[in-house]
Amino acid sequence: MPYMNVGKENSGSIDLYYEDHGSGKPVVLIHGYPLSGASWEKQVPGLMAAGHRVITYDRRGFGRSSQPTTGYDYDTFAEDLRRLVTTLELREFALVGFSMGGGEVARYLGKYGSQGVSKAVFISSVPPYLLKAADNQEGVDLSVFQGIEKAVAADRYAFFTDFFKNFYNTDLLLGKRVSDQAVHASWNLAAGASAAASVACVRTWYTDFRKDLPRIDIPTLVLHGDADRILPITASGLRTAKLVKGARLVVVEGGPHAINWTHADKVNPELLDFLGQEKSAQSLTGARM
Repeated sequence: MPYMNVGKENSGSIDLYYEDHGSGKPVVLIHGYPLSGASWEKQVPGLMAAGHRVITYDRRGFGRSSQPTTGYDYDTFAEDLRRLVTTLELREFALVGFSMGGGEVARYLGKYGSQGVSKAVFISSVPPYLLKAADNQEGVDLSVFQGIEKAVAADRYAFFTDFFKNFYNTDLLLGKRVSDQAVHASWNLAAGASAAASVACVRTWYTDFRKDLPRIDIPTLVLHGDADRILPITASGLRTAKLVKGARLVVVEGGPHAINWTHADKVNPELLDFLGQEKSAQSLTGARM
């Protein structure tokens, strides 16, 4: 599948790997840390079967995309996304972000507006603001993020091993809703990411999206597990749903961070209902003609 250029670092080109499948109304899926577009494999078939054109891409530094040492901030991530939708000439497309990917959705809509965007979805997402501050007492102390950053820099492979335990809540769900092999596959994806990106992205987790979210003026769905140990629902999903006017909140009972994998049986119907069953609608229209 193709690559798209989004810039240069010294003499090297910065290219994003993306996949573009199916036909119909476009849906852009934006992955979380430290994975790639491949992490959407439980959603892509259903979206295509429902009549959607599905685009996934690897954020800079991850998956098959280039691994520069620059550009790890949400203004740049949103600009990369803007390049993608402009290059593909997408119209009436939906943006679906998981975890870190929700930051792209928020910053894109806050920065560029909703022209051309039909709907927005936040799944286990990082907004609105995770850092504890005078005006954000619900946040997490900076020292926690600094500790994570040091741990990733010291031995990211060991960090990822512990990270995925809480990503999937393996103490409760291993062998039930996620296999050891799936967890290992996620570790492999993470290990293949840029070392620089793995460290630099930690600071992006406490980006302030509180001004971006109220600017969203399109139908919005917020999906979050109530057992999320990476981004607790009280700090993220519930607050995001309140800041986006008219947002629809769906709480996945017992859902960990990676509900798009462990609870795909709950997430996918909600996602398809929100985005629309295009083939079913087309068939119904045709039958009435």
